[in-house]
Amino acid sequence: MNLFKSRRLAMATMAATLLAAAGSTLAQSWPDRPLRLVVPLAAGSGADLVARLYAEQLSTALGQPVVIDNKPGASGAIGSEFVARAPADGYTLLLASVSTHGSNPGMFKKLPYDPVRNFEAVSLLGSFPLIIVSNPALGANSVQDLVAYARANPGKMTFAYGTGSAQVLAELFRKIAGTDVLLVPYKSNPLALNAVVAGESHAMAIDPGAGLPLIAAGRVRGHAVTTAVRSTVVPNLPTMVESGYPEYELYAWNALMAPAGTPTPILERLSREIRAIAAKPDFRQKLRTAGIDAQASTPAELRRFVETEIAKWTGHIKAAGMVPE
Repeated sequence: MNLFKSRRLAMATMAATLLAAAGSTLAQSWPDRPLRLVVPLAAGSGADLVARLYAEQLSTALGQPVVIDNKPGASGAIGSEFVARAPADGYTLLLASVSTHGSNPGMFKKLPYDPVRNFEAVSLLGSFPLIIVSNPALGANSVQDLVAYARANPGKMTFAYGTGSAQVLAELFRKIAGTDVLLVPYKSNPLALNAVVAGESHAMAIDPGAGLPLIAAGRVRGHAVTTAVRSTVVPNLPTMVESGYPEYELYAWNALMAPAGTPTPILERLSREIRAIAAKPDFRQKLRTAGIDAQASTPAELRRFVETEIAKWTGHIKAAGMVPE
């Protein structure tokens, strides 16, 4: 090895050592001020509910406030980019979703963030089915009724959506209907749900946190869940598989992410705290009441999960005939 290469290697080794030392020092004093948890979806969504329930518990566990910061837009891309560009010091975190780290990579030709390279995985938080709902005035009592209506009224039925993953479900509905269904985009799923309640749109796929209260109040009618097995919260609703549409087996999830380069000790501390919170029976029941199954994982498990989800949703996007924008 010549002298020049030897010096370069020595400098690189010294830089890595100093970086590791700085990260270790930061981790020892962390956290000494409030944390920001960015939710890249609108307030009132299922993801927002998950974030707020976990933030309350994390605040107690860490001894510092965990402040929710909603930054909706572009199927979660706006908030995700914000966190990707934030300092990697453990004070800015992302409430990742099936849209931001599942469907978006297959839906957009170019994202302002890389869901794998720009983030450090912390832990899964929860998963939940999506519920196919419609405005009661439509008179549908099942998914089969919705499909029949779409086929009897080509080009007239409207299916709303407010996130990337919800758009995939809307496209899949159009495919199983086998006819022209008008897909109507909204800035968020809560706004799309408001449109269904008001009769501006006929149907949509919504998360339990937002949908269940309106189903119970009779303001929308629930028809089926999108998971492989029935939900324990709405066991009376069949699955899409039971309804005769096996290609419609999808579910939503949320996870905690940090900017790439966040010190490993901070990631591990956060993951340990999340796993402890998710194991509490009363906390699990609180989530279950909202239709959400509490989950937790190690950072390594979450990294593998995200890679699998991106591949799965990309396959569904192609199967639905969607072209990346």
